[in-house]
Amino acid sequence: MTAQQLQSTAEDGLPKPRRYWSAAAIWLALAMAVLDGAIANVALPTIAHDLGASAATSVWIVNAYQLTITILLLPLAALGDRLGYRRVYIPGLVLFTLGSLGCALAGSFSALVVARIFQGIGAACIMSMNAALVRATYPARMLGRGIGYNALVLSMSAAAGPTLAAIILSVAGWPWLFLVNLPVGIAAVIVGRKALPHVRGHGHAFDWIAAMLGAAMMGCTVFGVETLARENALNGAALIAVGVSAGALLVWRERDDPAPLFPVDLLRIRIFGMSIATSTVSFAAQMLAFVTLPFLFQSVLHRSVLETGLLMTPWPIALGLMAPIAGRLADRVRAGLIGGVGLGIFAFGLFMLSRLGADPGTFDIAWRMALCGLGFGLFQSPNNRTIVSSAPRNRSGAAGGMLATARLLGQTFGAVVVAAAFHLFGVDVAPNLLALASAAAGAAAILSLLRLRLPRTTHRSEIGLMG
Repeated sequence: MTAQQLQSTAEDGLPKPRRYWSAAAIWLALAMAVLDGAIANVALPTIAHDLGASAATSVWIVNAYQLTITILLLPLAALGDRLGYRRVYIPGLVLFTLGSLGCALAGSFSALVVARIFQGIGAACIMSMNAALVRATYPARMLGRGIGYNALVLSMSAAAGPTLAAIILSVAGWPWLFLVNLPVGIAAVIVGRKALPHVRGHGHAFDWIAAMLGAAMMGCTVFGVETLARENALNGAALIAVGVSAGALLVWRERDDPAPLFPVDLLRIRIFGMSIATSTVSFAAQMLAFVTLPFLFQSVLHRSVLETGLLMTPWPIALGLMAPIAGRLADRVRAGLIGGVGLGIFAFGLFMLSRLGADPGTFDIAWRMALCGLGFGLFQSPNNRTIVSSAPRNRSGAAGGMLATARLLGQTFGAVVVAAAFHLFGVDVAPNLLALASAAAGAAAILSLLRLRLPRTTHRSEIGLMG
């Protein structure tokens, strides 16, 4: 591909037939990564029993995967900006697929954890490059639409995960939970090699010391926060201190770097920084609710496991239905306004869930859950579009990595707050936690609306009217 063609791809997206195939490859990879996380969580008791692991130890089947992604997101985002997005994304697809085969063939708990680490490396490659590839696939005027479709795939995969896991486990053993990734992964690799956009990286040398500092910053901080809440306060505080120290050294080392691994250059862009802050707070509110609600339904409202699964479903379905609509709106309307309205609806839905009372009907729960999904879906696509489009094109990988990092940090903080509250006060505190989630969503709505106060040129850039 010539330099002129590469530049045309970066500015105008792909021609229509190839755009569809590129989008299909991105959706296949995203669905595979999201489904894998959801079905593994559901299958933990079964896997632990078959491999002779305790319940506490079996959590590392999930932790090994999540922690690997946490550690590698920012370094891989920086690597993609240097080498080109395909050169990180496609090997990541291959590694995830091979890791899935390794999980299915694992004959011991240790072998399964190692295979999950390889899956995590592949998933980090996919997630760190996802937003940058979407930006290169769609023209600027359609970027919101493309991100909305991605949100639809993500939410539908999240909704289908527990049901798919239950179906597979009812007719086959747990290895088939991982074997289902093989045809999807192979298809994504074949289509991706043919259709994904070619965007040349800037070619600068990769700073391996910065990458290790970035990995230590994210890994120690996130794992330290979880340890602080679940196990040992002293160990958790020590890990957090190491993470913060590594972050300070990273920023100092890269103080003169025009493309730092930790994107302080992007965070100085006001619309980018405010959108990242909005994303972090909103995902904290979402995870506060997601972790709390199953305990509320089962332990407080005495619903069965099946009923709980069904009651959780309206949220992702409503989110998936709203996301493409919001994505189209984001190509024409300010994200600060759309996001503020969506998060306001989300906050109201959470508040109504906190006021369910002692014996609510199924419909009373379902419409509140759907309202939360509609509100969050209205916010998510426009906000993600703003984060991606407000960064320079040669920093799209870093912007996508930071987008995924903000989501991860918010979700981690929300889960830790729930764990600490349950430890201190028991599950009866669930309605209060939903009220806290509502307050956090309200704060995120205010942050989103504050973006409307930025100069008009910022908003023009935000909706794709400037380069």
